[in-house]
Amino acid sequence: MSTLYYRKKKEKIMDKDSDSTVTSLDENTENFCNNQTRDILAEGLINLFKPVVEKLDERIQGTRVAQLELKAQLEALSVQLREIEKAQQNIPEFSNKVKELINVKHKVTVISNILTTSQERLTGLHKLIEKEQRKRQALLNSAINTSIP
Repeated sequence: MSTLYYRKKKEKIMDKDSDSTVTSLDENTENFCNNQTRDILAEGLINLFKPVVEKLDERIQGTRVAQLELKAQLEALSVQLREIEKAQQNIPEFSNKVKELINVKHKVTVISNILTTSQERLTGLHKLIEKEQRKRQALLNSAINTSIP
């Protein structure tokens, strides 16, 4: 489309704007201070938002206090960690002893598992022996009962 088309369209839009019924702030300054409806609406809006804003303000203040407390705790923790770090620099190396303890713990776990398995097998064997003894006792009792007529 041609540039002429866009110019004409722009002129039509500008003509519409010039016919606008929008009033300027200067024309309504005398009504601004004495508008009772506006005052009632403003007061209603303030009353509507005031509790929410107050609650939000309280929560923000609570959050700030909590953040300050957290900051103080973090600073104290940082000091403690620095003290621990300084103390660790003076401690002899324990990593070899820790490794030995871990190895011993592993061996104890293995032995404990072996003992548990052995105990389970012994319990099963004990049950089988009791079952066999009951069978023999029943056979013995039946043999005695049949030979005593």
